[in-house]
Amino acid sequence: MTEGSRNITRQKLSRRSVLAGFGAGASYLAMPWVARAQDEIIRIGFPTPLTGPFAAEARDQVKCAALAVKQFNDKGGINGRKVELLVRDDKLNGGEAATRTLELIEKDKVHAIVGALSSAVQLAVNEVTRARGIIYVSISQSDTINEVKDFSKYTFHEALNPHMTTAAVARHSFKKGNKVAHLVADYAYGHEMLRGFKRAQAQIGAETVGEILHPFGAADYSTFMPRLRSMRPGILCISNFGRDQANSIKQAVDFGMKQQMKIVVPVLLHNQRLAVGPDVYEGVVGGANYYWGLESGNPSAKAFNDAYRDGNRNAIPTDYGAYGYTGVSSLLLAMQAAGGTDTEKVITALEDLKYDVAKGPQQYRKCDHQSVQSVLVLESKKAASMKSEVDLFDIVANEPASTDLLRSCSELGFPA
Repeated sequence: MTEGSRNITRQKLSRRSVLAGFGAGASYLAMPWVARAQDEIIRIGFPTPLTGPFAAEARDQVKCAALAVKQFNDKGGINGRKVELLVRDDKLNGGEAATRTLELIEKDKVHAIVGALSSAVQLAVNEVTRARGIIYVSISQSDTINEVKDFSKYTFHEALNPHMTTAAVARHSFKKGNKVAHLVADYAYGHEMLRGFKRAQAQIGAETVGEILHPFGAADYSTFMPRLRSMRPGILCISNFGRDQANSIKQAVDFGMKQQMKIVVPVLLHNQRLAVGPDVYEGVVGGANYYWGLESGNPSAKAFNDAYRDGNRNAIPTDYGAYGYTGVSSLLLAMQAAGGTDTEKVITALEDLKYDVAKGPQQYRKCDHQSVQSVLVLESKKAASMKSEVDLFDIVANEPASTDLLRSCSELGFPA
């Protein structure tokens, strides 16, 4: 946390105290600047869970979002206006996120919001932003946020969603006749991933032999493993996030599950793989929005990685960190195209935007404002195959950006 804060130049403080490192009231311009009138600065609010079990991913998002801001400011900002990133800790809590978002809008006068790292929390942020006519670019997986009941013209979803993620992973992991057991976190993320996997299974002809829900933040999975093993699956799908993923996979390995079945996850998390090492994750397959190894054949990934390395002691950006970069970059590109921060003009620019900043071509689908983008399918390497400490995964597939991976607009509830 403190290393990340050293890599982002802090230019001024908000009215609240700044916590150590990335604090609840932190405000960043991400480059030296000459003092200007406050109304000339473009302010982007960035709520994310800097404390709690998703903190590692959240800190990476802040670093990458700050990099996007710095790059625009280094080129003169938006029509000469500097951009400021106002980071707030939502504590992975919907009520806290709503409060911080309301403060960003009413007290800090932000022009738009980017952020949140939970299916449920982003819906809380979205409730506030759409009620006040503020653009919100969400950068965490959710199916619900694109459905008619939660959507608004101000709502944009830059992240992958569970439907497209599970469809890609299943296509490269399941075969007709496979028996699949599911261990699922009992909250929105887990439920939506389970729904996506079961839908993909039905299309492929794989059979669900059982599903077990576990509480969020569980430390002990030992009671679940014998039950899962008794189902005799060929594939164990573990749909959870953050430390839950690392803990559950580790305990599955301790129970010898990997010798009896293949472990598949919807999202293969960079930080969690680093936390528990190659032996635990060896052979685990999952999806990703981004992996730094794309740089060998993708110029935009190479440019993104190089820029990140320059500001972060030669480190590489992570999967969820990349969302901070692509989400903020898409918003700023739209503001640039719109010639400023007029909300209606920026919405139109986002809807028309075609961008490639880190991984290949992306664009927002007009009916639901979902970012159409590629989906990676990765497999965790064994230790002997790693060429460096960050050589974590093999790219099994890179599904190109296509609306074929998405639910149709009519299925989401939009007029045909």
